[in-house]
Amino acid sequence: MNIEDKLYTVTTKTDEESHLVLKDPLVCADCERKPCTIFCPAETYKWEDDKLLIAFENCLECGSCKVGCPYLNIEWRYPRGGFGVRYKFG
Repeated sequence: MNIEDKLYTVTTKTDEESHLVLKDPLVCADCERKPCTIFCPAETYKWEDDKLLIAFENCLECGSCKVGCPYLNIEWRYPRGGFGVRYKFG
């Protein structure tokens, strides 16, 4: 099973408020390797015109961004109650 098939089993109820916050955007601007664009399985982080865009509605709530950022610059928390990831089975 490839990643696209696995992601198909996930649905989300998106909140209006992001549960992913950059502590300091300037830290990200100075980051050379930009690992957040690599370790997130849902491609939540994307660089566009020297700015980091966060598509929080894609988040799988795995927490990899919380531990993968070498500067610990991403504040990650679970979405508010009733929002976030829902897994489909079968």
